[in-house]
Amino acid sequence: MNNKGFVVVTDYIEANTGLDVSDALQQIINDNPHKTIYFPDGEYLLAKPICTPADPRIAVSLELSCFAIIKAADGWDSPEALVRMGGIYPYNSISIPGSNYHFKGGIIDGNNVANGLSIDGGRETAVRYVSIKRTFIGLYIKYGVNNCSSDCDIDTVNIVGNGKPGSIGLLIDACDNTLTNMRIASVQIGVKVNHASNFFRNIHPLFIYEPELVDHYQESYGFYDTSSGNWYDMCYSDQFATAFYMGPRTMNIYDICRSFWYSPAGNKQVGFEVAGQFNSVLKSCEINFRFPKVDGKYMTVAEEGGTGSIDTPLVNDELCKDDTYKKYTKGNVIWRPKSH
Repeated sequence: MNNKGFVVVTDYIEANTGLDVSDALQQIINDNPHKTIYFPDGEYLLAKPICTPADPRIAVSLELSCFAIIKAADGWDSPEALVRMGGIYPYNSISIPGSNYHFKGGIIDGNNVANGLSIDGGRETAVRYVSIKRTFIGLYIKYGVNNCSSDCDIDTVNIVGNGKPGSIGLLIDACDNTLTNMRIASVQIGVKVNHASNFFRNIHPLFIYEPELVDHYQESYGFYDTSSGNWYDMCYSDQFATAFYMGPRTMNIYDICRSFWYSPAGNKQVGFEVAGQFNSVLKSCEINFRFPKVDGKYMTVAEEGGTGSIDTPLVNDELCKDDTYKKYTKGNVIWRPKSH
């Protein structure tokens, strides 16, 4: 430990050795409660996950230099993420100093065999300025300890998946989380949400035509929400077959959200796909089609009825192949530019 009060891992282990340092890193975490543990530039190879304590009395924060890399070893066989925040010593408190621990900076490299980072327990966990690469699940927020609540803050996290069928950029099984300024690519599902009361702002998943994903394009989703009570603000689905999927009982707010397709891809281009009745609120959401021969739709609804509403939909109406959305547009202006 240096005189600034943080622990430098290279005082204990060497980077760039090509050897597994997971046990050594776990020991550093265990031996330094209430410390920020710093990783200088270099590669740190893990054969198994490392875990931080959820108990705020012994919590630690992990900070990586910009080009520090935590990477999965080739023989990785754990279903868990490389880094599990709050993965040991469960606790539920926001009043004890140390509850708001964080992971900040650097690169998490799943090496096409591991998941990236998970938030397993505790509350008020923050993840910022992190690049997550080559993972099946990039970031996973598990069911929260406070009756599902995790109270996480995620900001400026970029995720590139491993391009495999079933891959997910961001998976959320908890509530009361705030996520802002994220870019996600090379996954089949950009954001999958299984619980309520989450806030998303400026999240941008992009479908990239990885060889193993091409045959699964029709089942690709920018945002896949099976819950209710979530708020999407200025979120942008780019090139996924379905931009925003809503489960049968979904009641969400979508504010100034957008979808765009820059190539024809498959024959499915749907802005909002509703599995049941439409009960959400859409405000100034743009669904932009470019290709007249593609089956482009602003919205599809599985069941008639619902109490949802659409305020000022933006759509190049000449290329939209279905007018279901107009049933829910009440006294508002629809933008109809000329097709290009």
